[in-house]
Amino acid sequence: MTPIDRLKAIMARLRDPDGGCPWDVEQTFATIAPYTIEEAYEVADAIERRDWDELRSELGDLLFQVVFHARMAEERGLFAFDDVANAIADKLERRHPHVFGAEDARPDAWSQKARWEDIKAEERKARAQHGVLDDVPVALPALARAAKLTKRAGRVGFDWPSTDEVFDKLAEEVAELKAEIAAGDLDKAREEMGDLLFVVANLARKLNVEPEDALRGANAKFVRRFAFIEAELAKDGRTPDQSDLAEMDALWDAAKAAERA
Repeated sequence: MTPIDRLKAIMARLRDPDGGCPWDVEQTFATIAPYTIEEAYEVADAIERRDWDELRSELGDLLFQVVFHARMAEERGLFAFDDVANAIADKLERRHPHVFGAEDARPDAWSQKARWEDIKAEERKARAQHGVLDDVPVALPALARAAKLTKRAGRVGFDWPSTDEVFDKLAEEVAELKAEIAAGDLDKAREEMGDLLFVVANLARKLNVEPEDALRGANAKFVRRFAFIEAELAKDGRTPDQSDLAEMDALWDAAKAAERA
């Protein structure tokens, strides 16, 4: 029995109404979807930390999610795991005509990626998805979706010529947010905050930076530096709530200096 066949057999046993796991039997596509997303983030986290043993484990967890969904689909007569594997195999061959077909490869990775996007556009047209933004998943994290929306629109010319115009727009959105806060209109402020984040995502795209990756790095940096503050205060037997902003800010600067050293 191959490892994937073993995994499929385990999943079938777990989902067996007679003798399986009651929790697994009760699950649906909708209830499992959040776990699938969580596992994908845990894969990304292991990569960020360069923890390769953990990555192996997390990839297994993510694969199990695929098997789980495929099993539920098979039970409903929709499709099976092999259909999932064949579908992605077909897609990879179709989107790499320079490898599996007669088409010549593009001269560099950027040009080849552009060709990939052209093929995807042809696929959308075949599915009667004629809108440029039709298949950008709504369930994507909002920051990632914003970057993807602007990237897709940029491919058809709806884009700023350079980052200069994006920075101008960023300053405009900051000013509008400040105005709504000053006016006390929190609903409008919320809207302007969304506009500001959207422009930030657009700027990240223009700089060829994945905003989710950048923010994940900033989160990790904040956790690391705040842990430094806690450790320094602990030397005196204190915790952050026994300090004040001025002292913690000075310790923050010390953490930054230590990282640069």
